[in-house]
Amino acid sequence: MQIGVLRVSFVLPGCRSLKEKRQRLGGLRERYGRQVNVAVCESNFQDVHDRAEWTFVAAALTSRLIDQTLVDIEQRIIETVDATISGIEREVI
Repeated sequence: MQIGVLRVSFVLPGCRSLKEKRQRLGGLRERYGRQVNVAVCESNFQDVHDRAEWTFVAAALTSRLIDQTLVDIEQRIIETVDATISGIEREVI
């Protein structure tokens, strides 16, 4: 069993409340947390209005499957999230 971690940092320009932040990023948990091999959490800046960090942990039998899963998540985030991505880190444990 292999485990991969994807950390994505966001800047949310003009975001003035936690409620607005949750609306702009809240779909991440619903969208990716439904996958049976992926765990999702807001991992940093929970009380900061204009910044966020989300971590995605994927488990699979091979590192190739993990890479495919994390690349897919990363691409969909880039295409759909209403925020500026300030950093992306990926590692296989």
